[in-house]
Amino acid sequence: MNIIVKPLISEKMTRLTEEAAAPKLTRIQRKKGKPEPVAHNRYGFVVDKRANKIEIKKEIERFYNVKVLDVNTMNYAGKNKSRYTKSGFLQGRTNAFKKAIVTLAAGDTIDFYSSI
Repeated sequence: MNIIVKPLISEKMTRLTEEAAAPKLTRIQRKKGKPEPVAHNRYGFVVDKRANKIEIKKEIERFYNVKVLDVNTMNYAGKNKSRYTKSGFLQGRTNAFKKAIVTLAAGDTIDFYSSI
């Protein structure tokens, strides 16, 4: 069973992974003693719907050679969609998939663009 379908590359996942995307504090916030925001070192993957968290963790550790601390999963069921158009009533269904967000240990990174 191939567990990892593809990595999730979107604006939201990019914000979660990049340290440069962590918001900077303003001068007033620094003066008030607000703590510096940190990047979460998280990566998203679309995975097989039948895979559990333990299998996902083992597969990512083996494939990317990193230490996984935590795995959060979410199921997205396919929804019925319908709309009325000039040519008639169209019906369809969206894809069902499972998303896994993986938290890595400090110092570990995954570079999705290294093979491009």
